[in-house]
Amino acid sequence: MNFHNVSSIPRPVRLSRETRTYAAISLNGVYGRAARRTPYVTLDDIENFEELSAQKRCDAAIMRICSTAPLRVTPYELVAGAATLGDGINHTIPARYKGEPVFLSVSHYTPDFPRALKYGIDAYDRELTERLKNPALTDSQREVLESMQNAVAAMRVYHKRYMDVLTADGSRVSREIAESLARVPFAPPETFREAVQALWFLFSWQRLCGNWPGLGRVDEMLGPYLKRDLETGRITMDFARELIASMLIHGCEWITLEPTVSGDAQHYQNIILAGIDADGREVANDVTRLVLEVLEELPISDYPVAIRVNRETPAWVLDLAARNIRHGGGVIAVYNETQIIESMVRFGYDVRDARRFANDGCWEIQVPGETCFYYRPFDAYELLQRDVFCLGEAESPDYADFESLYAAYIGRLSDFVDELQKEIDTKRRREWGALPTPVVSLLEYGSMESARNYYDLGPRFTVASPHIGGVADVINALHTVRTLVFDERRLEFREFMDILRGNWEGHEDLRAYVRSHVTMWGNDSDAVDALGTRLMGDYIEMVERVREREGVLRPAGASTFGRQIEWAKNRFAHAHGFPYGTYLASNLCPTPGTDVEGVSAVIRSHCKLGLQGLTCGTALDVKLGPNTLTEERGTAVIEGLVRAFCELGGIFMQFDVVDNRELLDAQKHPERYRSLSVRLAGWSARFVTLSKEWQDMVIARTTQQK
Repeated sequence: MNFHNVSSIPRPVRLSRETRTYAAISLNGVYGRAARRTPYVTLDDIENFEELSAQKRCDAAIMRICSTAPLRVTPYELVAGAATLGDGINHTIPARYKGEPVFLSVSHYTPDFPRALKYGIDAYDRELTERLKNPALTDSQREVLESMQNAVAAMRVYHKRYMDVLTADGSRVSREIAESLARVPFAPPETFREAVQALWFLFSWQRLCGNWPGLGRVDEMLGPYLKRDLETGRITMDFARELIASMLIHGCEWITLEPTVSGDAQHYQNIILAGIDADGREVANDVTRLVLEVLEELPISDYPVAIRVNRETPAWVLDLAARNIRHGGGVIAVYNETQIIESMVRFGYDVRDARRFANDGCWEIQVPGETCFYYRPFDAYELLQRDVFCLGEAESPDYADFESLYAAYIGRLSDFVDELQKEIDTKRRREWGALPTPVVSLLEYGSMESARNYYDLGPRFTVASPHIGGVADVINALHTVRTLVFDERRLEFREFMDILRGNWEGHEDLRAYVRSHVTMWGNDSDAVDALGTRLMGDYIEMVERVREREGVLRPAGASTFGRQIEWAKNRFAHAHGFPYGTYLASNLCPTPGTDVEGVSAVIRSHCKLGLQGLTCGTALDVKLGPNTLTEERGTAVIEGLVRAFCELGGIFMQFDVVDNRELLDAQKHPERYRSLSVRLAGWSARFVTLSKEWQDMVIARTTQQK
């Protein structure tokens, strides 16, 4: 397999031939397709299985998985542990009873790996034993703690199976892996190699049991171990790079290269690099460098990496990130940590917790290892078209002026947000508490202490975030109506709505006028941006009426995550010049094709929205043409965009560098582009594994050439 390169920029070669071979095998989907052939373990032989409590059924499933799942040891890897059951790829615990999955698994979380590395899993086992001695525990609490202890026992079984295979193999590589695995993750690691092995084993164990965790702040966790080993001469930088590469290649084990809807790499295993720690000290270190160097060399898109940026971010971090971005694939994104920390503190988080922020494995912001996360997306644009424009009815209401129209929309949006908050309460009471999650709960701080499951207010924080979608299209539709109906008085409001009901048929001249003469959001127009700022401020105020209720935090967010495809069928023709069925704006980005003033104008419009109230986050998607990033000047362009984004108050920006001609050719000849990756929402995916609708959405994004 040749590594596909979307640019003419050559990739460096630092890794060994064995590691590059391992990467080629994994990226070619060999291990993912093998997992599909062994999708699950069966629970049919467990006596009285149906009479067991949900928690006990889950315990049985986890023990059976760890006892019987296939193990994988290859001659190329340097760390042990593999998620070899294919049902995990489907977001279920890979154990079935009478042919049916027993439980869904968990995603949108980042486990508390730092604490597990610091203390070791033996310490967790001892603490569980002590807590179970408490006579005040309820039956439910006792069952939850016993379930976590069962998870530890299952991990021990899985660990012993690996040790037996590695020691029986007898090769030098297997012997060295066995030595690094022997103590961890049950005891705290003492060396860099043990730390990498412990982190990977815990991560792969979570995935073996079907979950989709994020990895979190890898450099903060592993950097101190590498520093000590380099100082004592225990390890070389070259071998440390090989270890990091082996870990990252392992995480490509669910690649199948088989077509899906949203691609074959959406497993939320994000990595966060750089930024400050809880004490305000810069984290960036040699592990930061190694991760970025490995990703520059190998076209691994399965670990979307977010760099935490502030004014003091070392220049070499931005340079390495920019070099990665130039290669395309959408792997590298950036967080403006100054804005995020200020927003979290404003919302009510302690500053030390805020400084530790990571994501949920996608890009939504949380305190890692201590947060149960849920978000509720909705299409704010559909509310405008359906309930204010009333396009699904025979006749629209009349509005005396634009302020009346805007007030009607804000009133409907406010009512909907209130309904959504009540829906969150109902969902938590009726559904969340009943879901057993011992594997996840074990590594979420607070669950053991409260003796409650992950979904039952176990971790320190439970977050349910309303996420508004379709923002750019709401702004553009309102602005277009304001321009044509109330400012220029070209036609009456009801007349305009009738044109939209007819999908613009017979009114191409007016549609062409809208597309060519009405300035849309994303072009640094103060008048249009002011409307967007007003709308976003009103939305945030609505959400913040209920910041916390019933133990659940409710920070605001804004996203689509590709839902504009499914939303299209519930929308009508669009006032801002698009016919029915068009895929419109993603996340908090301009409507495709309307941002004509370049990427700098997009950034300025985006950052004018007053984003400090979006504590859960939002994303700006930037698609750059490869010809804008030629030669070394390309890195300076990217670094400048990142610095400007942060100075102006953005939150999260993700890049794609891709040529639409190449994407169109990939649709015709997918066999030529098997490793071509594109950025979607909080993840990257191999383009040829996307559905036609998702491919078309990626192609339709505006490519910025200036």
